[in-house]
Amino acid sequence: MISDPSAVKGSSRRARGEGSASESEDEPQLVAAVDLGSNSFHLLVGRVQPTRSGYQVIPIDSLKEAVRLASGLSAEKRLDPSSQARALAALQRFGERLRLFLPQSVRAVATNTFRVAKNGPEFLRTCEAALGFPIEIIAGKEEARLIYNGVAHSLSADGKKRLVIDIGGGSTELIVGINDQPLTLESVFVGCIRFSHEFFPKGELTKAGFRDAIFAARKDLQVVAGSIKAQGWDYALGSSGTARAIADLSYNLTGQHGIRLETMRDIAARLVKSGSAETADLPGIKADRGLVLPGGLSILIAAFEELGIDEMQYSEGALRLGVLYDLVGRAGQDDLRSMTVEQFIARYQIDKAQAGRIAALSSKLWSQINLGSIEERQALASILEWSSRLLEIGHSVSHNSYHKHSAYLVSQSDMPGFSKKDQQIMHFLVLGHVGKLAKVQAGLGDRMQTAALVCLRLAAVFYRSRVNLKLPTMSLRFEGNSFELQVEGQWLARHPLTRFTLDQERLEWSKMGFDFQVVEVRKKSAE
Repeated sequence: MISDPSAVKGSSRRARGEGSASESEDEPQLVAAVDLGSNSFHLLVGRVQPTRSGYQVIPIDSLKEAVRLASGLSAEKRLDPSSQARALAALQRFGERLRLFLPQSVRAVATNTFRVAKNGPEFLRTCEAALGFPIEIIAGKEEARLIYNGVAHSLSADGKKRLVIDIGGGSTELIVGINDQPLTLESVFVGCIRFSHEFFPKGELTKAGFRDAIFAARKDLQVVAGSIKAQGWDYALGSSGTARAIADLSYNLTGQHGIRLETMRDIAARLVKSGSAETADLPGIKADRGLVLPGGLSILIAAFEELGIDEMQYSEGALRLGVLYDLVGRAGQDDLRSMTVEQFIARYQIDKAQAGRIAALSSKLWSQINLGSIEERQALASILEWSSRLLEIGHSVSHNSYHKHSAYLVSQSDMPGFSKKDQQIMHFLVLGHVGKLAKVQAGLGDRMQTAALVCLRLAAVFYRSRVNLKLPTMSLRFEGNSFELQVEGQWLARHPLTRFTLDQERLEWSKMGFDFQVVEVRKKSAE
């Protein structure tokens, strides 16, 4: 269960606009998740409720906007102005609801369409301004993990294997897990919006369209079917809009709960008979869902056929609920990112003592940097520490240019809990912590990340000997394009290699347009 999420305490007062210092510290804590899906945008607000077994998140408010973002992707994978306008309008409304929330109480994630859109990173900045909070573009397997997290927290722990399938607008996630532990995470680039547009153009429903869509989906699902079948499962669950629509439609047509292959085939036949998604008789299905139902239905039929699923139940848990629980876990002692780093350390047999030295010194230097907001500094402090501990995983590939291998691994590996942005920052820090700076020049425009890199490079310089040292007192200032390190001159005199390396560091930073100065002072050495 979730540990004490003390970092989000007090969020409820700000969320309601109540800032009185006399208020009780026992007020409910509120957290919010924003899910920027390819079909719909969702906002979920939850109350953190203590129980005997840990902390539970109780959903208390939600908003949904049918943005259909993936519909705006051109053949060149660029979002058109119309889809961008719909997205921004929805986020502005969400932003009003979240206006008084603390930054650490909100987590916003973007999924497949933002992953594939070539103008996605640029548009993301506009979206963040509209929402008022940072937005993370998450990888497919991270999306799968969060989906399972949401499903698992909506069910009791029964010790049985569950297959969870979530068909989104741009991708489909498949997960097998037991209780709250995912065992297999897969993400496939098949989604209800893309399939509806590709195989049912202009909403025209034909038998050939369904046949081609099902075959295309089965072809893509075959890539992951082996690992899913090898894991096995006791029962299957569907989450999110497509599964809910098909479950509701199945019940309205048959009076039976659950999704079955023969019922889905009957629904497909009814749709073909109607000839159009707009004129189809879909009892209980909203018009916006009906437009993308043919694509989603084809994908779910394909999944049943390819995996041999007999029956599936609908689960209320979904990505946004998983994000809420993950957010509360980050605030307590259950931050999955720290667990992931520990797993990487064990897997790649990293020298823990050296990693600890680098992490401690870089963190100490970073604490002297006064840039950005408190929340931004804290967030980057965590990434700096994790990067410090993973600097040497590249040794598992080759000792030569190990930092390049390390940077590749932290950016390209599946790292549960980390967003794409987290991994990009770690790539920048790990790649740039030694050697020439030209290879990370593109990232030096971000002042906070540059300052963090300075701290990491200095830590690597001072602990080059890989032994515990009695370090001198050091102070680091960073202002504009200039930074100054004050260090005891007598200590440097006793460590000529370090003094020489610092001089080389000054020259290297000057090539990048930065003024790096080492000021030798008289100070007593300290641990």
